[in-house]
Amino acid sequence: MKIDLNADLGESFGNYKIGNDAAIIPLITSANVACGMHAGDFNVMEQTIQLCKEQGVGIGAHPGYNDLMGFGRRKVDMPYEEVEALITYQVGAIQAFCQRHGVKLNHVKPHGALYNATFNDRKLADHIVDALYRLDPALKVMGIAGGHLVQAAEDKGMTGIHEVFADRNYEEDGTLVSRKEADALIHDAEEATAHILRMINDQVVKTKTGKLVPIQADSICVHGDGPEALQFVHAIRTALQKQNIELTTI
Repeated sequence: MKIDLNADLGESFGNYKIGNDAAIIPLITSANVACGMHAGDFNVMEQTIQLCKEQGVGIGAHPGYNDLMGFGRRKVDMPYEEVEALITYQVGAIQAFCQRHGVKLNHVKPHGALYNATFNDRKLADHIVDALYRLDPALKVMGIAGGHLVQAAEDKGMTGIHEVFADRNYEEDGTLVSRKEADALIHDAEEATAHILRMINDQVVKTKTGKLVPIQADSICVHGDGPEALQFVHAIRTALQKQNIELTTI
């Protein structure tokens, strides 16, 4: 069995440091690099891609709404055509840095509120996929497992990646529990590891109500800005290796 282990990284900005990218990158197989709208800047993009290249980690673009103050976690009401331009602008920036370092952009994963909105909005998913297809049909598209974004990518002939979260709780419909709720996040490494192993081995996720619902896990995400991120990555990596599950870039 093979699985991808990813983290959302490159989220520092100017003098503000977020996360522990240098320690996390050697332990993962894919990185989702912020593109300067919800987090990150041109220097951070440069440094993060260089670190990924040195460690042989798959590079993904992580475009979000233009919402630096809200870290991209607030939904922005905008026409679908503007979303296409927003995606093109940010992914194009990461592509340029990848070209500069002689590496290939592997995948794209929308960030935050934009990512969550694609679960139920097929038209939004289609416009995002259209933008990516025009940039490079070989790009892989990472979205929340069972959501419209992965399906839209596959319908376009692109590779879709079903993503699951180590540090987030789930609703019964397969969406993530809102960060506004007290039980949205998982803070214990042992609990997060059990959460992930259940999704991989049993292909179900235990929701906040205790119900088990089917789920497909191609890639595991740990949010790089969380205080427990490094601990989680260590624990999950160790648990997967003990079960002879191969960690690989998808």
